[in-house]
Amino acid sequence: MSVPKELSKKMYRIQKPTRWTSGIGLELPQAYKKFWREWKITAPEPVHFIPKEGKYEKRDDGTVVPVQNIPLPLKYPKEIDQGIWGGEAVVQGFYKSSKYTRRTVRYWVPQLKKSVIYSEILDKYMRTMVTDRAIDLIHKNYGFDHYILKTKACDLRSLLALHLKREMLINLADKTLYPNDLVKREEIYAKYEKYLEPYTREEIEWYGLSWAEACKKHIDARRAAIKIVPLKVTYRQEFIQHLMTEKQRMIEEGEDPSDGSWLSKINPFK
Repeated sequence: MSVPKELSKKMYRIQKPTRWTSGIGLELPQAYKKFWREWKITAPEPVHFIPKEGKYEKRDDGTVVPVQNIPLPLKYPKEIDQGIWGGEAVVQGFYKSSKYTRRTVRYWVPQLKKSVIYSEILDKYMRTMVTDRAIDLIHKNYGFDHYILKTKACDLRSLLALHLKREMLINLADKTLYPNDLVKREEIYAKYEKYLEPYTREEIEWYGLSWAEACKKHIDARRAAIKIVPLKVTYRQEFIQHLMTEKQRMIEEGEDPSDGSWLSKINPFK
């Protein structure tokens, strides 16, 4: 009996294990998996190229070719997590000085500058590295808080921006902002409460965490749920309960519990 070709491929196909199919990834909640899809899987907004609309385009020579919006290969160095780059990254390409020379690899790095940003929800100033595009987006959204809360995780990219967004959402959800000024608290909460609608409290708690931070948070919660009671505490409670039961028995039988002889009867070391 012959086996169909498609079925034979499925039978001998071995799925590649991922971080979600084995280990601690199986135990992480759906709230963190939702954030991970928004951060790592969702396609970011094109920054380094202008996407063309439609399925086909007509060239100058009259030929019609399909439109191919292929994103540029980007590199995300570790320094991006220490600043707010506004979706920019390091562009990898090639450089060729003339047609007779070999091309060489070249990287285009965005221009970084030190700047001070202010968060109205957190009520604090922060000095960090930003790009011109990040500053333009802050002005375009009428404030740093609006820009952070409105932008998706795939476009923020950096851990600094994601941690700030998580802290903002927690302060809004718990209404812990401006503890010494109730009037200002209500004013700021009414201004930004619309950004809480897409999230639940559990999703906010897991939002903005890296893989290592999420695993540590889950391990700490699992350890806190397991209460280890020393055996000496258990044996002490059992012995006290045994003494109380023996004393109650003597009272019911008419014996005097104030006499110390009854303790010698139940002394395990005698």
